Amino acid sequence: MATTSDIRKGLCIRHNNDIYKIIDFLHVKPGKGPAFVRTKIKSLTTGKVLDLTIPAGHKIDDVRVETRKFQYLYNDGTYYHFMDEETFEQIQLPENAIDNPQFLKEGETVTILIQSDNQTPLTLEMPASVILEVTHTEPGVKGNTATNATKPATLETGAQVKVPLFINEGDKIKINTETGEYIERVKE
Repeated sequence: MATTSDIRKGLCIRHNNDIYKIIDFLHVKPGKGPAFVRTKIKSLTTGKVLDLTIPAGHKIDDVRVETRKFQYLYNDGTYYHFMDEETFEQIQLPENAIDNPQFLKEGETVTILIQSDNQTPLTLEMPASVILEVTHTEPGVKGNTATNATKPATLETGAQVKVPLFINEGDKIKINTETGEYIERVKE
């Protein structure tokens, strides 16, 4: 059992017979009344996001998890398949267990949270950024620029992102996996 002082991003807790991951939290000490912790939690089974307010000092039921490295193999339309890099054992995760699956590239190494008690895969932690190749975008017109002008681009995984006008087909770009935003062009 943990308390509200142990709350941090990424902590997995049991709430209403489901396992949730803490996405965001804020300790609040109002001028009048007791302190509390306002959290945003995401269900690891349904993907639903809830707001939860917990009184300060309250006990929370944390879930023991371990992280393991897996290689992304393929998506069959229903499940995403991964292979453990040490044991070569394969597991599958539903799409709702993955944040922004459109940025997953076959062969990429990812981290998966696994419940320690029964070895059940819970969720996938995407890397902070990924480098992907632009497969389609309209050419930028010289002189047709305003401040921070962007255009749509399709990446090798099929994801659509907004990129600056100077990006061309075949360029490799770095994408923030949390927001889906362009970060920079990558030189090879």
